[in-house]
Amino acid sequence: MILDKTRTCCRLMRKTLASSAGLFAALLVEIIVFGVLQQRFLSTATFTAVINQIPALTVVAVGMTIVLISGGIDLSVGSLLALTGSFVGILMVDHHLELATSIVVAVMASTVCGMLNGAIIVALKLPAFIVTLGTLQILRGVCFVITNSRTRYIGAAIDPIAAKINWLGTSPAFLFALVAVGVGQFVLSHTIFGRYCIAIGNNEAAVRMSGIDPRWTRIAAFSICGFLAGVAGVIETSRLGSADPNGGGRMELDAIAAAVIGGTSLAGGRGAVVSTFFGVLIIAVLKTGLIQIGAGDGTKLVITGVVTILAVAADSFRTRISARVTTA
Repeated sequence: MILDKTRTCCRLMRKTLASSAGLFAALLVEIIVFGVLQQRFLSTATFTAVINQIPALTVVAVGMTIVLISGGIDLSVGSLLALTGSFVGILMVDHHLELATSIVVAVMASTVCGMLNGAIIVALKLPAFIVTLGTLQILRGVCFVITNSRTRYIGAAIDPIAAKINWLGTSPAFLFALVAVGVGQFVLSHTIFGRYCIAIGNNEAAVRMSGIDPRWTRIAAFSICGFLAGVAGVIETSRLGSADPNGGGRMELDAIAAAVIGGTSLAGGRGAVVSTFFGVLIIAVLKTGLIQIGAGDGTKLVITGVVTILAVAADSFRTRISARVTTA
């Protein structure tokens, strides 16, 4: 029974991947529209700027996609990003530790926080939305406490991670983001863990009846999300050259928006990391294009919000249609 369910879920994932062609078309239309509205938009400088500003969001969105597909949600990723950066800043600036050691410690702390999110959710049987909303505030408070609400300026020691490689035109952070997308998609499509995530997101009760304990899969999904949020924190700290306890604001909203625009279902059980990457690109191009045509911050928020609502509405419509087809 569970194998049949898993095969069905994998077929749904293949369909989601096929829909990446539609996302690519939407991205292309977006580029053409902004190119017509602002001639300097179609330039190497613009596209280089876009790909070098998305690594942190891309990495967070990969983790968010895995959690969403498994039927959860993680609102604490922005705070985890800030916490990781804060740890790196404190360890390097205040305690004079090496970059590698500081990164390992900080990312491990973020991973443990993600694991605790999952453990609390499955142990107390609480909604992921409520638990991670609480940890969002707790972790943000911890950032302010351990940094005394002060930014730590790290400087050149951490810059190379997000600095552009001249002969390549992009940064190591962007290359890592691409690797994260590839590995994330492989995990969901070709591993037992990925199949369990999809099955749990579709019907957790059926998974339990098949003799599989979904709790460890849920904890693992949140742990992966915490790890990737930590990596994104390192990337963002490198990009800024400093550790800001206020960093990562709205990151959870952008990551969810990217996943939903890419076709990941908020109800769980459907989605693809590659499609989420297209969602990230659509958001990044939208924001960059709006800046270049002179749109204000309020206008950017309104338009981005409208696009997100339309994506959720499209997801709801697809879900209803699929339900009718399955019932018929």
